[in-house]
Amino acid sequence: MTQATVTSSTTMPTTTSSGLRSLYLIRAAFSLIWVALVVTTSSSLVSTDRPTLISAVLLVIYPLWDVIATLLERRMAGIGSTDRVGAVNMALGLATAAGMIIAAFSTVGTALALFGIWALLSGAIQLVVAIGRRRTVGAQWPMAISGGLSVLAGASFAAMSASATSSLSTVAGYSAFGAFWFLVSATALSIRSRREKR
Repeated sequence: MTQATVTSSTTMPTTTSSGLRSLYLIRAAFSLIWVALVVTTSSSLVSTDRPTLISAVLLVIYPLWDVIATLLERRMAGIGSTDRVGAVNMALGLATAAGMIIAAFSTVGTALALFGIWALLSGAIQLVVAIGRRRTVGAQWPMAISGGLSVLAGASFAAMSASATSSLSTVAGYSAFGAFWFLVSATALSIRSRREKR
């Protein structure tokens, strides 16, 4: 979950698995810190509440971090404007962050609906990239699973956003699962790298 960095599979041979592994570990750490902040400051907010300042900041930071992580991978791979998938993912993240700023003046439910749409679309991108990347980098099954789960979770968030019982704790759980899958992916890449060295 948490929107994997995406780079088209045709450019992946220039990206080392160790670089991806490091990026996955950084993303897992970010997600866990974000979850801790949401749980300790904002998890009690329900869909009819107006976001607090800290919850609004957290909701804006999350998609922005995804944009930064995608940009880091693009630089690591030494690619530019030819990476259309990465560019689409970054544009989606920036649009979501802008939408979250607007949602901060509305309700948590509005923010949850927007987060759900973003999770669905970015999860679909993640799934497509992981499938395409499996031959060039390998060990992409955790990212494929994570992308598929993100699509389902995003649809669920969007559908539940109008419910009075929906809260920001649901997106915290989503991000925690994302951290788990990034850790699994980093582990899978480590195992693959060790096998290739033998």
